[in-house]
Order: sequence, then C-alpha cells, then structure tokens
Amino acid sequence: MYKLISLFRSFLHRILPFSDSNDSFLNFLGFLANHKRFPRDRLYFNDYLYKIKNTDEILNPIRQFVSDKYLVKDYVRAKVGEQYNVPTIAVFNSYQDLKDFDFPANCCIKPTQASQAVILRKNNEPINISEAEKWFELNYYKKTRERNYKYLKPKVIVEPLIFNSTDLMDYRIYCFKGKAKLICLDVGKFTGYQRVFYTIDWVKQDFSLKYPLYEGELEKPKNLDEMIIVAEKLSSELDFVRIDLYSDGESCLVGEITNCHAAASQNFVPLSAEKKASEIIFGERV
Repeated sequence: MYKLISLFRSFLHRILPFSDSNDSFLNFLGFLANHKRFPRDRLYFNDYLYKIKNTDEILNPIRQFVSDKYLVKDYVRAKVGEQYNVPTIAVFNSYQDLKDFDFPANCCIKPTQASQAVILRKNNEPINISEAEKWFELNYYKKTRERNYKYLKPKVIVEPLIFNSTDLMDYRIYCFKGKAKLICLDVGKFTGYQRVFYTIDWVKQDFSLKYPLYEGELEKPKNLDEMIIVAEKLSSELDFVRIDLYSDGESCLVGEITNCHAAASQNFVPLSAEKKASEIIFGERV
C-alpha cells in the first residue's frame, strides 16, 4: 500500500500546481509513504521536522536566508565571526561567466540554492563545468516542495577545498532551543555509506538514520567544545536546526545550516530508535 502511495505522490508532484495547500498534501503523502504512519504534533524527530516543513515556520526569514549557501556566510559572520566561514573564491549569477572562469587547481563548485550538488576539483584535474549549467535554472523548491528554497536566486559559488581534502568529516550537530543535543557523523561516503551518532559528551549511540550503523569508534575531535559553542550560537534564533561543521581537530568551519534534515523522510535504524533520539534532542520522554 505504501509503495502505491509513493507512486501516487510522484504522479501528483508532476501535475499539481505549486501552492501551499498542494505542497502540504504532497508532503503528507510523502511522510505517510516513508514512515508508514501519520504525522502527529509532538516532540518526535520526523514529526517535528514535518511540522517545521509544513507550517509558516519554514518561511521564517532567517530559515530562508541561511538556506542560501552564499548568504549564510553573512549570518555566520554576524553570529560567530568570519574565521568560521569557508572562504569564497567567486560567486556567479550566469553560466557564461562561470564557464569563462579560470578555476584554481583545488576547489569546490556548487549551487547556492540547492542541496546535494557539487563538483570537486583536485590537483588541477579536468572538470566538466557544463553540468553546472542546469544549476542556474534550478529551483530546489520545485523538486522537494521545501518552501524555504522557493525564492532563492540561483547562483554558483566557488570555494577552496577545506583542509585540502575531498573527504571531510562532517559534524552535523542537532540543536534545540539553542542547545546542542546530538551529533551525526557519516563514514565511508565513497566506500559504503554508514552513519553514527554521538552525544555532545561523546558517548556513541546504538542507532543510525537511514544508513547502516558504523560499528567502529570515532575519535573525539580536540576542538569539540569550540564546535558546540559555535553550533549553539548559530542555532540561537531557531527552535530546531542542524548546524553542519567541518573540523580537522584543530579548527572548524561552517559547512551549512540545515532546516529540515532530508525533508523529514529518513527512518531510524532500527525504527524504534527514533524514540530514543527524540528524547535526547528534545529532553522529554515521548
């Protein structure tokens, strides 16, 4: 039944006009298909994300502003300081200007108004910049029905490779009411995706989210306390948000600020762990 709901949603996504009511209906069907249950108004991980996504909270000007990977740097600069921003090499408003650019030997190229799209260049290797042409026409809202992306102007940003690496450890810190609660880490992005969670005092948890649980132990970063301070300052204006940081153990940089992890679509592994994760994040029994 849920597979049919998913197929029905995909069909409707292609034909329904873009509007708040249609977006909410499609998001409801998506939640039902992914989680095999109805969303409820409660302090439960995916239910809370669903609420953010489908109410005017997602149109909070701060949430819209930080969804832009270029504009978010102004927010970071104001809240914690320029030293936590990834440097900007260039920003482009048109494909013509982008393709004429003399790219550095090592750099990261990505759209500012979307997610999960990137070109990484290392050691002056050839790059197929033509794949970025479609980024200037991309409205990520039309793909996901996440309204915080709806009014973002398409741009492409070029940045240096952080810590000169193409395989960084990404510390995704879930914050509630301005307090860091749970840290998500992905392992083996190119060799077999796995995921693991740690509490802010670096106690490994026995669950994952979507991907298999990483069975090994990860070393606590030396600057974890600094990372938590940065995450809490950046999250102070929003009730629930994910602050993504990169660290080499000595210094840290802000990757992005994520309003709605995976659009409230991912299941915990095991499913029963959503209750435990929710209690850690929200500080209440559910």
